[in-house]
Amino acid sequence: MFTGIRAQQVDVQSYAISLNLQDTTDQIKASVSITLKYLQSTRRLKFDLAGMKVKEVFTGPKKYSFEQDANALYINVDGKAGEQGIYTITYGGTPKDGLIISRNKYGHRTFFTDHWPDRAHQWFPCIDHPSDKAIFRISVAAPDHYTVVANGVKKEEVNMGGHMKMTSWEEKVPLATKVMAFAAADFSVTHSGDVGNIPVDSYVFREDSLHQGYARATQILPYFIQLVGPFQFEKLANIQSKTIFGGMENAGAIFYAEESPGHEKLESLLAHEIAHQWFGDAVTETDWRHLWLSEGFATYFTLLYMEHTYSTDTLKASLKADREKIIAFAKRRKTPVVDTTVHSNYMQLLNANSYERGGWVLHMLRRKIGDERFRAGIRQYFRDYNGRNASTDDFRAEMERAGGENLKGFFTQWLYTAAIPELQVNLNYNESTHTVKMEVIQNQLPLFEFPLEYTLDKTKPLQKLMIKDKVTTVMIPAAAKPAGIWLDPDINLLAEFAR
Repeated sequence: MFTGIRAQQVDVQSYAISLNLQDTTDQIKASVSITLKYLQSTRRLKFDLAGMKVKEVFTGPKKYSFEQDANALYINVDGKAGEQGIYTITYGGTPKDGLIISRNKYGHRTFFTDHWPDRAHQWFPCIDHPSDKAIFRISVAAPDHYTVVANGVKKEEVNMGGHMKMTSWEEKVPLATKVMAFAAADFSVTHSGDVGNIPVDSYVFREDSLHQGYARATQILPYFIQLVGPFQFEKLANIQSKTIFGGMENAGAIFYAEESPGHEKLESLLAHEIAHQWFGDAVTETDWRHLWLSEGFATYFTLLYMEHTYSTDTLKASLKADREKIIAFAKRRKTPVVDTTVHSNYMQLLNANSYERGGWVLHMLRRKIGDERFRAGIRQYFRDYNGRNASTDDFRAEMERAGGENLKGFFTQWLYTAAIPELQVNLNYNESTHTVKMEVIQNQLPLFEFPLEYTLDKTKPLQKLMIKDKVTTVMIPAAAKPAGIWLDPDINLLAEFAR
């Protein structure tokens, strides 16, 4: 497995895969032509590869010697920094993961890639790391009863005879391997509509053809285009699949769990995966530790869509529910959002920190710098890193420019600190002075700095108190002893309030 540093040996420019699938066996036969640029001179080129047996490696008539171990392919080359290399690798085997060959819930045979986080190398040689993005082309020879869909645009579909056909797709936008994808199944395909010049299609199993829920994408897509910036891919296909996840944000070819058509939460799932087309796909995190730049963004931008479509109360209810998830997770596992302790088994990063807490950080950032500056910063971040990789510091720098203030302390406490504020609030009414003494105590370490909104009277404007010390005290005028106090009534603070 490549780390962020190791991945810089070369920069892969493109993968061009030719793949043969059969109904009589789960074994695949394939070749991949990899075009790359050498960033360093090397005599030993390494690709991630597991479970496949390589037959030969060549460039035109020139053949290369190679070795394999359980997780990698090593090619003996004479690569010079700055030069380009093109290597064709022929191989085969039965994928154990990454390419899921199975049957759907109706008993029909299907083929679905499922790459996140680094499972693509289970069926083709690649640099299986989010920091290396490349053009993806694939030609699939399969029995002609299958419909094949993949990233990008369909270039051709050719009858090969013998009840076989070849389908070729090409994605010209560089992608990380995690969102490269293809599927082959007995699909019912519906054109849901066009958003500008972007065709939006639904691919569902034939037995589910009456479900038209994926068509909602034609209403979600315009919102994100208006909010963030242009959609980068030439089509959007929403595909019922065998992914192990609820949804998988493959670029321009989103996979959804096979139970998703007709699901009551399908709209929010669609919004989440479509938001990923900007955050995770077009702009990709430099490393898994920055996963919140993908999942936290998709989580919060789903809430923004729901707020826009329904109401601010919908946003508040979701934030409140997410806050409870974050608090529960923090009690089980004390780790920050940017978690540098995970070096393998990246599945464990699919947690409330990466999703809900990441989304909450964006919400608090929006409240801190204001809606207009927040939106301007998001749009500029997308423009600057579209087609590239970004880190948390890259995003912080963009938002500092947009917000006109130093955000290092904000990012440090909310993203690099495991704790969240644990607040105890004590009230004491003084009848002689007609004042309420409010004492706010931070029970966690380290101490955080944040605004706390409150009111003693729901009919009056909210008051704001800056908290940064262990104990903060304020005297509040009150003609009579209040019935209680409402803390953070607009749901703008990620904190646990003692009951």
